[in-house]
Amino acid sequence: MVTIIDYGSGNLRSVQKALERIGVEARITDDPNVVAESDRLVLPGVGAFGDAIRAIRSRGLAEPILAHVRADKPFLGICMGLQLLFESGSEGGHHEGLGILPGDVTRFELPQGMKIPHMGWNQVAWRKGDGMHPAGNDGDHFYFVHSYVARPRDPAVIAATSDYGGDFCAAVARGRLFATQFHPEKSQAAGMELLRTFFNQR
Repeated sequence: MVTIIDYGSGNLRSVQKALERIGVEARITDDPNVVAESDRLVLPGVGAFGDAIRAIRSRGLAEPILAHVRADKPFLGICMGLQLLFESGSEGGHHEGLGILPGDVTRFELPQGMKIPHMGWNQVAWRKGDGMHPAGNDGDHFYFVHSYVARPRDPAVIAATSDYGGDFCAAVARGRLFATQFHPEKSQAAGMELLRTFFNQR
C-alpha cells in the first residue's frame, strides 16, 4: 500500500488516480501514525513553500517523513514535494525546509521577456545510469507548473535537468528517494511510464 501525504495542499486525488491507473493501490492521509507505518510514501503538492512546510509541521508529519527517508524506504516527491526536501525556500521570505537534501529553492532568474511561472511541456534530460527513465533515452516531455527551482549543493543528487532560460533541476534521486519538479500524473504516457518504473523498481 502506498500512502499519499495530505497536508492540505494540492493534487492528491489526481495523484491517487494516476497510481490506480498503473495498478498501484494508494491511500490519502494526514495521520502521522499512518505515515510512520507506511512502506512507501508520496509527497505531492502545489502552492507556496512557506504554507506547505508550516502545514506539514503543524500536522506532525515532518518527523515520520524524515524517519521514512532515513530508513531508505521508497519515497516519491512531486513538484512542491521535491522543493520541500531542501534546506530552505525563499518564496515569501525565508523558510526552513525538511533539510533532507543540501541546497535551497529560489525564484527563477530568467532572461527578459520569459514568463514566470514556467508552465507547460518541457523535454527532460536524464543523468546517465539513473535508471528512472524507462526507455533509457532523453527526449520525453513532462508537464511543469512552477515559479521556483531547487538548487542542490550536491550535483550528485540531480537525476534530471530541463531547460527554461537555462538548465534547471527537474528531478533528484538519492538512495530510494526520488522526486520530480514536473507532474508525472499530468504527463500522459511518459508520466505513467515513469511512475510504473518507480514503483516496479523500488
